[in-house]
Amino acid sequence: MLRNGLEPWHLLVVAIMVILLFGSKKLPEAARGLGKSMRILKSEAKAMKTDDLATAAPAEPMSVQMATEPAATPAQPEPRTAPEPTGTAG
Repeated sequence: MLRNGLEPWHLLVVAIMVILLFGSKKLPEAARGLGKSMRILKSEAKAMKTDDLATAAPAEPMSVQMATEPAATPAQPEPRTAPEPTGTAG
């Protein structure tokens, strides 16, 4: 059914339809806005990456951690007690 879906003349028809729908004045403005949005996105992603690297503590090798820290025993959960009734007699 769609063996040759994207032939060059199909792309040409789509380009002509986009120009007719949006006009030649709106297309450069839209491309400029898209480019500005992409630059902002890239700068924010880069800032997030540098923040993550700056806040992350340097990881010690596992053998160093095991040698310096005593073996921790798992914490025992505290037994739960039933709450006392706080009703008033009327």
